[in-house]
Amino acid sequence: MLPPSRSSRPRRLAAVLATVAGLLAATAGAATAAPAPRSCSFVCVPDTVVLDGVHLAGNKIGLRVGNPTLRTSLSNLLKQADDALTKGPWTVVDKERVPPSGDKHDYLSLAPYYWPSQPKTPENPQGCPYVDRDGEVNPEMKNVPDKAERLVAFNSIYQLSLAWYYTGKAEYAQRAELDLRTWFLDAATKMNPNLNFAQGIPCKTDGRGIGIIEFSYTFTQVLDAARILEAGAPGWTKADGKAFRGWSSDFLTWLRTSKNGTDEAKATNNHGTFYDLLTAATASYVGQRDLARRIIRDSGKARIDHQIAADGSQPEESTRTRTYHYHTFNLVALTRLAQLGRHLGVDLWSYRNPQGGSIFAAVDHLLPAATGASPWPLPDIHFTQYAALDSVHAAADAGDWKARAAIGRIPVPPGGDLFPVRPAAEQLDDVSTT
Repeated sequence: MLPPSRSSRPRRLAAVLATVAGLLAATAGAATAAPAPRSCSFVCVPDTVVLDGVHLAGNKIGLRVGNPTLRTSLSNLLKQADDALTKGPWTVVDKERVPPSGDKHDYLSLAPYYWPSQPKTPENPQGCPYVDRDGEVNPEMKNVPDKAERLVAFNSIYQLSLAWYYTGKAEYAQRAELDLRTWFLDAATKMNPNLNFAQGIPCKTDGRGIGIIEFSYTFTQVLDAARILEAGAPGWTKADGKAFRGWSSDFLTWLRTSKNGTDEAKATNNHGTFYDLLTAATASYVGQRDLARRIIRDSGKARIDHQIAADGSQPEESTRTRTYHYHTFNLVALTRLAQLGRHLGVDLWSYRNPQGGSIFAAVDHLLPAATGASPWPLPDIHFTQYAALDSVHAAADAGDWKARAAIGRIPVPPGGDLFPVRPAAEQLDDVSTT
C-alpha cells in the first residue's frame, strides 16, 4: 500500500501528534501530557518537499515535553544557526573572475579533481592540459568562491529556517530570508537560474553537466527552507514566495532543456541519482507534482536496477579512490528521493530490482563498516566512518530494523547528530561536492 498523500495530512496530523505527545511524554518522564497546541507557531505543519512536515510538528511536541534526544539534537543545530546569524549574506556577484558569459550573476566553479599537468609558464600560465586525479581536490578551486559560498549559504538558510521553526525566534527567520533573497531574488545580487559554467576545466571546457551536482541536494534543502518560512515566518511575504517559485521554475526548465542538464540526466552513477533528486524536488516545489512522481517512479528502473547489486554494494561507486564516501553519497540521493516519493504517493523504499537490490540492501551493506564491526572492504583514501549515519537514520525511520539497531553504534559527526531535528540525509564527510 502506498503511503498517505498530502491531502490526508490533516487526519494524519491529529493522530500523529496525539500519539507522539503521549509517547514522548512517557519517554521524557513527563508527569502530564503536553499542553494542547495554542497557535500555528507551535504546531503549524509546513508543506515541506523532502522533510516530513508532520514529523517536524511531532518534534515540537517532543521538545515541549523534554525529549532528551531531540533537545540534544536541537542544541547542536542552534549552535550552527547562531553562527550563521553573524555571517553572510552571500552572492555570486562577489567574485573577481568573470564567467565566460561576461555576467557575474552566472554561477562559476572549477572541476575539483582536475590538476595542471605542466609547469606554469608565461606561455602556458595555467599549466595545461589539466588531468584527472580522482579524489584529490585542487586548491585552485578556492580562487573561485561561488562553490564554497553556495555551500555555506544554502546550509545557513536551511539551519536558520529550522531554528526559527523550533524556537519561534524571529531573528532566525529574518536572517534566513535575507540570505535567500540575496542569493536568489534581489536584482543586484541574485544568481541567474542556470549552471552553465559549473565545474569547468581550464583550457578544455567552460562548464559541464557534471557540475550540476553542486546544487543537487543542497538546493533541495533550500526548497524545504522556503516551505518552512511559508508556514508563518515573520517577514517572508507572498511576493517572496512567488518570486522564489518563479526562480525555481526557470531553473527547472534549464535543468530539463539545457545541454548540461540533459548530459547529467544520462549519467549512470551518483550524478544521475542526484539529477533525479534535484529535478523531482524542484518540480514538486513549483507545483509540477505529476512530473515529480514520474521522475521518482522511473528512478527505480533507471537508478536502482543498475546501481545496487543483490548484496547491496554499488558497482558504479566501487571503482573510485573514495569508495565508502561515494557509496554513502549516492545513498543521500536515494534516501532523499524516497522521502520525497512518500509525500507524492510513490514508494521507492519498497522497490527491489531483479537482482534483489534495494535502498535498504544498500544501507545494510554499509553497516559493518559504519559500526566498526569490520573494515570497509574497498579502498578509500579518506575513510570517514560516520559518513553513513544519516542514511542509516533514514532507512531506520522507513522500517529497516537492521539500520535501527545499528544507529547507536555509529560515531556521530563533530557537530553532533542533527538527524532527529532535520530528518533527511545529508553528506556528512569532508567533501562538499563530487
